[in-house]
Amino acid sequence: MCRTGRQTDPADPHPDTRTGTDPAAGADPAAGTDAGTDVEADNGKTSDAAFAALLEDSAEDLYESAPCGYLSMLMDGTIAKINTTLLDWLGLDREAVVGRMRFTDLLTVGGKLYHETHFAPLLRMQGRIGGIALEMKQADGARMPVLVSSVVKCGGGGEPLLIRTTVFDARDRRAYEEELLRGRKAAEEARRQAEADRARLQEALAVLQQSLLPATLPPVPGMETAAHYYTASPDRLGGDFYDVFPLDGKRFAFFLGDVCGKGPQAAAVTSLTRYTLRAAALHDSEPVAALSTLNKVLHERYSADGDPRYCTAVFGVLEPDPATGQVTVRIASGGHPPALVLRADGTADFLPTPGGLLVGVLPDARFVAATTVLAPGDTLLLYTDGLTEARTGEDRDTLYGDEALRAFAAEHAGRRPQAVVQALTGLLDEFGDGLDDDTALLALGVPASDPDPTPDPDPATKSTR
Repeated sequence: MCRTGRQTDPADPHPDTRTGTDPAAGADPAAGTDAGTDVEADNGKTSDAAFAALLEDSAEDLYESAPCGYLSMLMDGTIAKINTTLLDWLGLDREAVVGRMRFTDLLTVGGKLYHETHFAPLLRMQGRIGGIALEMKQADGARMPVLVSSVVKCGGGGEPLLIRTTVFDARDRRAYEEELLRGRKAAEEARRQAEADRARLQEALAVLQQSLLPATLPPVPGMETAAHYYTASPDRLGGDFYDVFPLDGKRFAFFLGDVCGKGPQAAAVTSLTRYTLRAAALHDSEPVAALSTLNKVLHERYSADGDPRYCTAVFGVLEPDPATGQVTVRIASGGHPPALVLRADGTADFLPTPGGLLVGVLPDARFVAATTVLAPGDTLLLYTDGLTEARTGEDRDTLYGDEALRAFAAEHAGRRPQAVVQALTGLLDEFGDGLDDDTALLALGVPASDPDPTPDPDPATKSTR
């Protein structure tokens, strides 16, 4: 039985195709394939016919309704032919244009000037010109940005006959370009504003940084002093500090240190540290006592809120002896790099203060004291770790280090404090981008009986970059 319920006659050589049943056994198996091919061919012909119907536009219709403007002109610019698309764009009638207007009559004043000074001369020289941006006048007075391409048609003898021109609507492109221009101007303005804001911030930071340092160092009888502050980045407040101040009519105190961290918080700790040490020294000038007072203040102020703040510091007292010309130096250190003593005989050695703890970390910290005597020609040099931790070498992966500093100082031993600080300032400049941290320098020296001729700069020098 077949699927339709109709039985096929075995003797019928042509199966009933109306039922869509398969042929009986023994029939030609290619018959179904041929039928399918015929159907596909009919479908293909139908598609071709439909596609051909879409292409039955006349050449005139293609010209008049093209998505761009077409016009043909005599060599003097008189318009001989123009398509409907361009007329519609400009809002003009064909009768008012053909034979009555020239191409330049369709342009704005600026477009006319450019056409006469650039477009037309290049077209005459080259015979063609393409993609020129111009502006056309619309009937309502509006301006329409366009891109114009022209070619000169020549006769058999090479003589120019007419000019064929294509006009593309550039309004969308102009809007896009204007949007890009507005975006660029906005970005430029934002950049200028950011630069101005950064400049103001840097100026404010520089003023604040200067307020954390002494404007000048006071004169110390029988001694010379020099200082320098190197700012690694003008965008950050540093935490290095130093100061020299009188204790009484004979003695002077000094300190130099480095607060942990950067920015406003570090500046606040720096300010607190400077004023605390000054006040502590007036109460008890012993170096260990001064650092102990500072330690107590920092620990009580910052440990309770879970944001501990600490610093390294060297505090000392100068006791000049007018009779001998020597100066006794008593110092105490809290976790700070050791001071260097540059001798008049050309040697330089560290003044050991091992074991001193960071100031402000523990409620009861231990600080280490040391004493030395500066003779004429000797200089005591204090510095922060930005100097010894500067990255050197081609790969900037080697720290400058203590020994390199000691060797450098030995080369300048016996010189006046100002000369030593100037030499170190040049060294800091040579580090370039290898210097990541701020650096403070403080040199205290006893003049030699025959001092070197190096001129005296301002006794307190500071620099920023």
